[in-house]
Amino acid sequence: MSGERFRVLYHIQGDEAAALEKAKTICLEQTVELDAGLVPAGPIRDWIVGRIEQFAPVEVGVFAAWISYAVETSALELTQLLNVIFGNTSIKPGIRVANLDLGEHLLNHFPGPRFGIPGLRKLLGVPAGPLLCTALKPMGKSPAELADLAYRFALGGIDIIKDDHGLTDQPFCPYRERVQACAEAVARANAQTGKTSLYVPNITAPVLAIAERVRFAQAAGAGGLLISPGLTGFDALRALAADETVNLPLISHPALLGSLVVSPDSGIAHAVIFGQLQRLAGADASIYPNYGGRFAFSREECARIAEGCRMSMGHYPPIFPAPGGGMTLDRLPDLLILYGEDVLFLMGGGLYGRSPDLADNARYFLSLVGRSRRPPIASGRAS
Repeated sequence: MSGERFRVLYHIQGDEAAALEKAKTICLEQTVELDAGLVPAGPIRDWIVGRIEQFAPVEVGVFAAWISYAVETSALELTQLLNVIFGNTSIKPGIRVANLDLGEHLLNHFPGPRFGIPGLRKLLGVPAGPLLCTALKPMGKSPAELADLAYRFALGGIDIIKDDHGLTDQPFCPYRERVQACAEAVARANAQTGKTSLYVPNITAPVLAIAERVRFAQAAGAGGLLISPGLTGFDALRALAADETVNLPLISHPALLGSLVVSPDSGIAHAVIFGQLQRLAGADASIYPNYGGRFAFSREECARIAEGCRMSMGHYPPIFPAPGGGMTLDRLPDLLILYGEDVLFLMGGGLYGRSPDLADNARYFLSLVGRSRRPPIASGRAS
């Protein structure tokens, strides 16, 4: 045993006595899974069992417990680390993971984001100002139709043009056909504008299919990869970030992760699931539902997510918070006040709906966030 420990902050519902008893139970449940009286004396009791480091009230009926665990309990594996952080305790009501303090030992073991905010800005040639993103939709369009959309958005200067997260390998839009067509369309637009837009296909897939889809995306000229770690598992994201042969920005989608955050009393805090854990696993941008759209996240929760994406976290670079989900162009002034410049705005329907001229819509989007308009270019169809 190295003596190194990491800490997890739990918010626990109940009066002081009940909350303290729950905290003691967490120490056992997340490690030895035995009653205290059955834990052998010596190293197991002294080092393996979780340890309450701090316990204090947060508000009436809620107490904060910082609990530390020996680094070795994680086996230095992301899957087991997540198991120690919440594992069985996630099944119990009234307990919420509020923060992580993983320490240098763990953070140095996991490589974290390859690009982050600085690397993605360099790749795109956008040293300042918000980045802009849109999604190819709706589901049901053919590869050629989606490629035409991608071409127009790239002509207008959208930085990142991603697959909608529901596009995988459906018979009406096969993965290989779509990725080849969209990558070629964006490359053609880039050649015309002299700028860089990235096409980012969705590689969320059954576990044995992910590697093949990644290889095909690279060969086709994709500029990044979209993955939903709530569907594939966070370790799939980590493996891609750690793979030197991949070397593409990774954008994380929140599909299925919402069930972990929507209860204020249980689950995992927004900043942890969409900020800290995304960075630990290696995402370069984290998509999440913005406040005021068609989802129920609050302004404060979104601010905390942005903080989790950009706060100091060992040697990891900050990553882009990527708010989306029902965003509209008229709300951008307020969003800029909250997020500042280091943000990736994801706009779908709000961008499609302004006018039929998607390239002009994109240029207008750029102007609203303070970035110079790109020269107007005639919008032809992608061939």
